[in-house]
Parts: sequence; structure tokens; C-alpha cells
Amino acid sequence: METNRRIVTSCSSMAALFFFIAALMASSSIAATPTQSFEENFNIMWSENHFTTSEDGEIWNLSLDNDTGCGFQTKHMYRFGWFSMKLKLVGGDSAGVVTAYYMCSENGAGPERDEIDFEFLGNRTGEPYIIQTNVYKNGTGNREMRHSLWFDPTKDYHTYSILWNNHQLVFFVDKVPIRVYKNSDKVPNNDFFPNQKPMYLFSSIWNGDDWATRGGLEKTDWKKAPFVSSYKDFAVEGCRWKDPFPACVSTTTENWWDQSDAWHLSKTQKMDYAWVQRNLVVYDYCKDTERFPSLPWECSISPWA
Repeated sequence: METNRRIVTSCSSMAALFFFIAALMASSSIAATPTQSFEENFNIMWSENHFTTSEDGEIWNLSLDNDTGCGFQTKHMYRFGWFSMKLKLVGGDSAGVVTAYYMCSENGAGPERDEIDFEFLGNRTGEPYIIQTNVYKNGTGNREMRHSLWFDPTKDYHTYSILWNNHQLVFFVDKVPIRVYKNSDKVPNNDFFPNQKPMYLFSSIWNGDDWATRGGLEKTDWKKAPFVSSYKDFAVEGCRWKDPFPACVSTTTENWWDQSDAWHLSKTQKMDYAWVQRNLVVYDYCKDTERFPSLPWECSISPWA
């Protein structure tokens, strides 16, 4: 959230887009079975009157107005796994509105928290959404990346997923890896990769017009409220935390998300990731030498390994 810098990227050619779609369709699928109901997995964090469901209970809606937003969190904590949700974002004029989908080791923004963020930054009608991702370790973030999308995320549901193991964090959009954040055993006191604390999964909608759209220049138009984001098909295959220490964390490689194939991108995933890097990256803190004259250590780790 901290950065207000925006780097404008050029549009890709139609030929490149066709190549990307072909590569995506060829990609190996990562399957996870959706859980059955909201009540089984989540608690509402605040403003229950801003939360609604479809008649069949399969779709969950969070709304924001000038009074408050809304949010929910999982009932259980996890350490490592695959976490996935389908979202349809606020349509129309959504400037200033932030829809967050993230994991965090605490219920609040504590000073020692670990956190893994997807944040969807609203915009004026006709302007594209921006996805901001961030990683916190022991309360320190400032590891933002921003991406544009190759589709309109307000027209239909799209799948946003996190793969988390001791080797890497990968942020996926519709099975496409948009960000790869690696761990390293070469650092004795690792201060950048969150791998010790179990986390809840959260989602919320809230007003961020002091920073979210063009660095805070575009304010939320409350005449357009309520702003509604929708969710469905939550899926998790992970190690559910159980004090003092769950067996699934100490017994490695028994689950697909902690086997060697999940420690690095596949060949087709690397093709997709390369396309994203060329065409969709809006901001990368690892390339911001004005902000970081000495780049953080983790920026030296190759995402391709």
C-alpha cells in the first residue's frame, strides 16, 4: 500500500495475446476441490449487515458505502498450501475502492505480522483495474508489485490463487503465475520470506482513496455506492494449523503443494510468467532504485530457478 509510484506500460500486440492464450490453455491445471459453504469455512469480521449471499448460498457479496466496508476470515489457520477463490470485482466507477484478498498471521494489522496480499485497486469508469501484491515478514512489507490484467475483472468471476510452501510464494490469476517470490537457504537470518507463522485467509472491501487510485488523486464517488464485490468457490488444500505444531508441516513432500514440482514453475508456467513480465507489470519494487538505492536482498533471487 505504501507506494504511490506508477509506471505506465505499453499495450501488447494481438499476436502476443494469441500466443499467451495458447500457452495458457496448454498449461497443466492445478486442481483444488471447492469447499461446500461459507458457514463451514468463514466468519464475518465486521458489518454483518453489509454481507449478503445468493439464495443458494454459493455466492457471497461484500459491500462498501460511506459508513463502512465489510470483511470475512477463515475459521482456521494454515501454514503452507494452495488457496483459491473466484472473485468478481466492483464494476463501473470504483476509484478509491480496495478489494483485498489476503493471508495474515493476525486478526489485525499487528506490528509483527506476516502477510501475503492480493489487493485490487479500483479506477474510474473505463480505466483498468490494477492488482497490487505485497509480502510482509515480521511486520515489514514494502515489497509491492503492480500488474494490469488481460481481461475486465468486473464482468465475470476469475480465479485468484496463492501457492505457499517453504520454497516459494506464487500468485496466480486464472492459473497464470503473475508473481513468483522465492525463499533462499543462503540467508541465516531470513527477514523476507514468511514461513514460520500460520495464517488466516481474509477478504474485505474498504475505502482506500487516500492512496489506491493514482496515488490518492482520484477520490471515491460515494454517489455510486454501494460498491459490491462478489466471491464464490473457495478452495484450500493446505496444512491446517493445530497447536502446538501440526504433523503436516513437519512431514514434508507428502502433499502436492510441498513436493518438488511445486518448488518451481513448470515449463509452460514459465512461458506464461515471461509473457506477464513483458506485458503486464506496472510496478516492481525490485526495479525501483530511487526508492531503494540498495535493493533488498531478496531481489537478487531468480524467480526462474
